[in-house]
Amino acid sequence: MKQFIIIGNSAAGIAAVEAIRQRDKESKIIVISDEDYPSYCRCLISYYLAGDVKEDKILYRPESFYKENNIELLLNKKVSRVDPKKNRIICEDKAQLSYDSLLIATGSTPKFPQMSGIKKRGVFGFRTIKDTKEIEGLLPVTKTACVLGGGLIGLKAAYALSKRKIEVKVIVKSKQVLSQMLDFEAASMLQKKLQENGIEIILGQDAAEVIGNGDIKAVKLDSGKAIGASLIIVGKGVEPNIDLIKETEIKFNEGIIANNLLQTNIPNIYTAGDVCESFDVTEGKHTVNALWPVAIEQGKIAGCNIAGDNLNYGGSLGMNSIEFFGLPFISLGIYRTQAGDSSFEELKLMDPKINLYKKLILKDNVLIGTILVGDIKQSGIFLRLIRERIKVSSLKDRLLQENFGYPDIIDLIKEEKEKIYV
Repeated sequence: MKQFIIIGNSAAGIAAVEAIRQRDKESKIIVISDEDYPSYCRCLISYYLAGDVKEDKILYRPESFYKENNIELLLNKKVSRVDPKKNRIICEDKAQLSYDSLLIATGSTPKFPQMSGIKKRGVFGFRTIKDTKEIEGLLPVTKTACVLGGGLIGLKAAYALSKRKIEVKVIVKSKQVLSQMLDFEAASMLQKKLQENGIEIILGQDAAEVIGNGDIKAVKLDSGKAIGASLIIVGKGVEPNIDLIKETEIKFNEGIIANNLLQTNIPNIYTAGDVCESFDVTEGKHTVNALWPVAIEQGKIAGCNIAGDNLNYGGSLGMNSIEFFGLPFISLGIYRTQAGDSSFEELKLMDPKINLYKKLILKDNVLIGTILVGDIKQSGIFLRLIRERIKVSSLKDRLLQENFGYPDIIDLIKEEKEKIYV
């Protein structure tokens, strides 16, 4: 009987388990997690902290899932090293497990800045349910908090704290919030919405030191100004968990490099999720897209191939969707054009009075990116156009119209399919 090991118990790992079990009911599957909690929706922890959802609603699968699928689940167990030559893994507790095929879906870890005081009690990442519960435990004695970073993680943390009536200040090194997701116009609309709801945004400054003897008192900025706070959340991005393969022949850059089958350069070792560096269809190169839907898709395909299929992964695509205080934002693909490149074209529709913003980016008449604020109902259509790289020359005058929909693109999709089979 074959033995499959999956390192990681989140979106990619669970998707792989389900894909394997649909094709293979007999092989042994071992799922290993360094957390002590069953699989949960990481993207919901901010809503849990905010009090918007109960703890039982953040579970990704019921606890019975593992028994029902004949899965051996090993919680609170960290894999320290992969040994491809002997088809085994070595854990921190010295335990060794062999595999016929291995999926590395170890996810990512928050980046912490190198500065004085960053390891003080009261400084947290915001990535796990453990972080969230520890933060929640301090809320009754917390009046002010600082969030370091204006990315998605940082803003979701700020949102959660503000919902719990904590005074929040967000320290952003760049000149706008969500600089890796939105352009300046959309970011300005978001910033206004956050400030209207009591979240202070400090742009163009960075944290330099955490001040306090024992308990946190303040954050000192690189400008010299001190911001009072008794709780700090770090939201300055994440980095793939690749330490377990660094001393092996498995190839990596930022993440573990995957081919179109989501194999590493070792044929019986696969990778998926935040740790996976795969081809990006809009960037035209390998990159890490640490996104929940990407992890699910990659995990499913990797699981199918572990079970004996030969499915190709079409490539990842940067996509983010978030709502703050009732205002939705979506970003797909490339969100900024390259200055001086005449092959790029931007189409825009903006009405700040009603919080409406639509931006489409085309390259050689192919849609490669979009930003939507307020009205997001056409996001599925735009996503399909981006993925299928359909030329939209004949539709340019309709793309931003409110009634633009699938009937407008049916003929173009048919034409593209006919080209493939001719």
